[in-house]
Amino acid sequence: MLRGVVGLMSLVFVASSSLAYAQQASGPRIDQADMKALTDARIAVVKAALQLTPDQAKHWPAVEDAMRTRAQTQYAQMTALADQLAPGREVDPIALFRRRTDAMAQRAGELKKLVDAWEPLSRSLAPDQKERMRLLAAAGVMPMLCPLLEGYPDCR
Repeated sequence: MLRGVVGLMSLVFVASSSLAYAQQASGPRIDQADMKALTDARIAVVKAALQLTPDQAKHWPAVEDAMRTRAQTQYAQMTALADQLAPGREVDPIALFRRRTDAMAQRAGELKKLVDAWEPLSRSLAPDQKERMRLLAAAGVMPMLCPLLEGYPDCR
């Protein structure tokens, strides 16, 4: 089981690092299909690591929906910022800061929805499941989950 989780985590890291490198090196952005594939991989890693019981699985659809919503918004914000900072385009710092504050407010709302979705599932996790989630959060697969993992204040 642990080998499977490690394999899935490796796949996510390789996919995300190569996409990020391709974006920086050649200039084109990650397209929506790549972002969806990366999101699908992250969700699969989390679900596989948790090994949900049938009772826990009933909480999963809300969690997955919140994760997908956050990823879609993140993609939209990335592309909007890239368009705003496109070469040859004049950058208005005030407009940039206003867009950033709007994005932060939207992110706060979506993170609240994510936490609300995770809460019932998180409370039902066994200690070994919480440990696997801590490892995923600490490894950067799902860093926003650290606050949900009680007893792990050093989760980074």
